[in-house]
Amino acid sequence: MIDIPKTMHGVFLTGHGGLDKLEFKTDIPVPSPKNDEVLIRVAAAGINNTDINTRIGWYSKSVTTDTNIGGKKGLSNARAVDGSWSGIALKFPRIQGADVCGTIVAVGSEVKQSRIGERVIARTMQTNPNNPEKFSCWTLGSECDGAFAQYTIVRSSETFAINCKWSDAELGSIPCSYSTAEGLLHRIKLKSEKIFINGASGGVGSAAIQLAKRRGAHITAQCSSSKFNEIKKIGANEVVSRKTNLVSELGKNKFDAVIDVVAGENWTQLLEILKPGGRYATSGAIAGPMVSLDVRTLYLKDLTFYGCTYQPVEVFRNLIRYIEKGEIKPLVSKTYPLEKIKQAQEEFLAKKHVGKLVLIPSLKD
Repeated sequence: MIDIPKTMHGVFLTGHGGLDKLEFKTDIPVPSPKNDEVLIRVAAAGINNTDINTRIGWYSKSVTTDTNIGGKKGLSNARAVDGSWSGIALKFPRIQGADVCGTIVAVGSEVKQSRIGERVIARTMQTNPNNPEKFSCWTLGSECDGAFAQYTIVRSSETFAINCKWSDAELGSIPCSYSTAEGLLHRIKLKSEKIFINGASGGVGSAAIQLAKRRGAHITAQCSSSKFNEIKKIGANEVVSRKTNLVSELGKNKFDAVIDVVAGENWTQLLEILKPGGRYATSGAIAGPMVSLDVRTLYLKDLTFYGCTYQPVEVFRNLIRYIEKGEIKPLVSKTYPLEKIKQAQEEFLAKKHVGKLVLIPSLKD
């Protein structure tokens, strides 16, 4: 019998704003699983751009700046009414945390008792329980409480057992970034083609390099020059600086596909380096969401654009298969105790790391 306490440590997001909106608490009631849910004792929880974007209200259509500007102090022009990724106002306090690795310690009445004791990770972008439509999503740490606590509740159907020798921190780095990257490549049906990946040192970009490499792609990655060697080690064939004029250095019409998590003022270059008939896929805009599109480039080059948020469940199942077969590896840059979440997010915003930063909740108290 697993001993489950009545209260837990966790971090409340009390509203949209700066780091001051994150409150570490030691007396949060441990939730109880409903009929189809499981209670997970959290062992590790990665930090992602979406955690910060949600905190500062960056998803609000009133915001047009990059994601770092309000990372520490918040954004004065962000509206609460549409400050979440879904465009629906969040309910506060909310426990964020889109990545979870842990152990099932209790189950609801409709879940098999045999699931207790399973080591699991959970889907970040889940099926919406209130809307069966294909592109309607439900995000861990946004529409429901997430992993920035010692315990969290997840629907059993969104929780997957995994059998590997990775550490908890390594598994806790996977769900959001790697499923986003796999979702991008799955959507464009990438094969052994030439692909350009920007934001390559971040969680999604570094995952996309590995996942594109296992598909046999030839990868050109973009990041700061100080990270070139590390990015080559994980599979990039070529690396270019984020300050590079892509058209001048790489030439026009060179790539079958572009994976973009950056956007910003240099966005038009991405369309120029695509071959006619090329595919552009995006899941982020850390350099700013507002871009200028010459529609003639789109139609004269027969380009296809993919906006990628929704992920079919097979994307997550594929990730688990890759991990268990040893086809990809984790990239954990550093870990922090949960109570150091503000420091961890500050270091995340500094963008000096490669891969993921991961929070570890203490379970000793």
